[in-house]
Amino acid sequence: MTQTFPVLPLRDIVVFPHMIVPLFVGRDKSVAALEAAMAADKEIFLVAQLDPAEDDPKADDLYDIGVTATVLQLLKLPDGTVRVLVEGKQRGRLGTLLDAGNYVTTDVTPIEEIEAEGTEVSALMRSVVDQFENYAKLNRKLPAETASQLGEIDDASRLADAVAGNISIKVADKQALLVEGDPSRRLEMVFAFMEGELGVLQVEKKIKSRVKRQMEKTQREYYLNEQLKAIQRELGNEGEDGDQDEVAELTQKIATLKLSKEARTKATAELKKLKTMAPMSAEATVVRNYLDVLLGLPWGKKSKLKKDIAAAQAILDEDHYALEKVKDRIVEYLAVQARTNKLKGPILCLVGPPGVGKTSLGKSIAKATGREFIRQSLGGVRDEAEIRGHRRTYIGSLPGKIVTNLKKAGAANPLFLLDEIDKLGQDFRGDPASALLEVLDPEQNSKFNDHYLEIDVDLSDVMFVCTANTLNLPQPLLDRMEIIRLEGYTEDEKVEIAERHLIAKQIEAHGLKDGEFTLTPEGLRALIQRYTREAGVRTLEREIAKLARKALRQILEGKVTSVTITPDNLHEFAGVQKFRHGLSEEENQIGAVTGLAWTEVGGELLTIESVTVPGKGAIKLTGKLGDVMKESAETAMSFIKARAPSYGIKPSLFHRKDVHVHLPEGAVPKDGPSAGIGLVTCIVSTLTGVPVRREIAMTGEVTLRGRVLPIGGLKEKLLAALRGGITTVLIPQENEKDLADIPQNIKDGLKIIPVTHVDEVLRLALTDPLEAIDWTDADELAALPPAPITPAGGELHH
Repeated sequence: MTQTFPVLPLRDIVVFPHMIVPLFVGRDKSVAALEAAMAADKEIFLVAQLDPAEDDPKADDLYDIGVTATVLQLLKLPDGTVRVLVEGKQRGRLGTLLDAGNYVTTDVTPIEEIEAEGTEVSALMRSVVDQFENYAKLNRKLPAETASQLGEIDDASRLADAVAGNISIKVADKQALLVEGDPSRRLEMVFAFMEGELGVLQVEKKIKSRVKRQMEKTQREYYLNEQLKAIQRELGNEGEDGDQDEVAELTQKIATLKLSKEARTKATAELKKLKTMAPMSAEATVVRNYLDVLLGLPWGKKSKLKKDIAAAQAILDEDHYALEKVKDRIVEYLAVQARTNKLKGPILCLVGPPGVGKTSLGKSIAKATGREFIRQSLGGVRDEAEIRGHRRTYIGSLPGKIVTNLKKAGAANPLFLLDEIDKLGQDFRGDPASALLEVLDPEQNSKFNDHYLEIDVDLSDVMFVCTANTLNLPQPLLDRMEIIRLEGYTEDEKVEIAERHLIAKQIEAHGLKDGEFTLTPEGLRALIQRYTREAGVRTLEREIAKLARKALRQILEGKVTSVTITPDNLHEFAGVQKFRHGLSEEENQIGAVTGLAWTEVGGELLTIESVTVPGKGAIKLTGKLGDVMKESAETAMSFIKARAPSYGIKPSLFHRKDVHVHLPEGAVPKDGPSAGIGLVTCIVSTLTGVPVRREIAMTGEVTLRGRVLPIGGLKEKLLAALRGGITTVLIPQENEKDLADIPQNIKDGLKIIPVTHVDEVLRLALTDPLEAIDWTDADELAALPPAPITPAGGELHH
């Protein structure tokens, strides 16, 4: 039977039968509905809203099923809201909403409770109570006695409603439980909801306990650290033997080290900062690392330098054969230091091809001067922070290599070898070569400022030695260094170096015993001539190592007891001959001239060939030539065209013929103007049909007027000529002064003729005098021997 009740819509809560719930009511209609209920029989109908945000809900905004309730207590609060205590009575179905003025009423159809009995229901009830006890233990919001009160309920429907009212689930799920009429089905539903909530609560509990454990551990560690510090402080104060804490240790270091005034001020300020910081904080670690670097530098510590010049000369001579110019410079430096006791560190730059001993010479200088040796390879360094360090604002910042290596050396006056300085990179990360300007300037490096340290470090006592293969460096950097050139070794020097150092080193490295391996002087010379073509001795050392390996294998296989290598059996150990030793040409040829080239790895012989082809007097150039060499060839051609009649070349020839000039090997890039006189000789030979002497090589730049201009790399070029079996070399007159620096054995092995004009070159290089030239003063030509040399076979490589 239906009954009319005032309607109280509920937000975010569902009230179940037999459940006492406090509600806070603020809406005018809801307050009026309560007042109407209190004025009548205190009965009201409670129903949940679909959307809690709706302030004036209509019939469509409310659920169909609600619960009738009795208002137990009503209390008006000062802010206008009403606190009310209600007790749910019975489920009811919402009827049509009727407007009763300032509140809403409805006809409610009561829903009768279904009875549920039996063993299955009893078992289900017991399971729900047990599950609720577990839930209550994890959910701290529930009162402790709730679980025991539920255990006393013996009605399935009431138990299901009581549990539903006490678990934290969504309003929609609670409404589903209110709608469900079957008590056993309702019990199953609350059991399932509790199961889901239990899983979430257990994870929450696990996270909370883990966080708590972590916090407890951190607090415990902090407490113990503080206790340990207090104990150490007490022990220190009482004079007991014990480790002083870190701050005390740093304080002592600052007091005892010979810091500069600026460094002491900075270190004291940083230490003061450290004392106020939490010891485990990130900032404290940064400050601690900074102080470690600053106090780890060799303040006031210097190696005792050797001043015995004779002993230094002996050390240098023992470690390196030849290289007289470098040794003289080092001994001069020592002499000045011995007299003055103070010398701003000179910056030497050893420039030369690979394998001539630049890096090992750095070690010998350190040994001779008594300095600590530091080597820093700059090959491929592209970041200027590698030189100057990172600022401390960056995470993981570090000092630069200069400061790091100074700390590593443990002395303020080491020898610092900057290896491969010409291989420094330069890109968007910065220009490390420019960062080196401050380091390598004797006027500035007494106040070198590292970005990490931010204080001046004195590098004036450091002896900097740089090495490079080429002078391909920024001009300001070159200006700060004293360039010492190391040219390649002559054949005799290579023999001497191998006998003094390389053979013994490889015998020891391969575990060979005395007498088991012998490389005869003749065999060694053959190895140098036929298997190596380099300025240094690195390839030679590899070839000797190869011989030692093969010899050792034969000895261990029991084939022989000792191995002696001579020119006759060299090929058995070293393999097929790699280079041809001797003249590049076996006979005098038309249009083939031997030029001389300079490369990073030493000098090379350069063949220049030319032929005439039908055409209009143009010149065609091949052989991967650079722009300068192409222009040099065009200059040579223009000079020949201008002087054609005097060389017996008919001008009409240029209307019918082109000249094709080629420089083998085609894959090797070639550039520079020094092949000028070779190009002129080659083209003149082709156009006149007069062969060129095969035993002559030449180098020199040519002008449009036929003058021969000076060239560079003379020693390397003469060495290449000597290696290639050339007997006569034509060089520019202005290079005659450079012969003073050329080793005597090169000058003894070659006939070197200075020339000033192309006419002299043609007179000396061509086999027959040209008809139109007045060949006066041909004494030198008459003195030239035919000198046919039998080549050893093989190919020319450069």
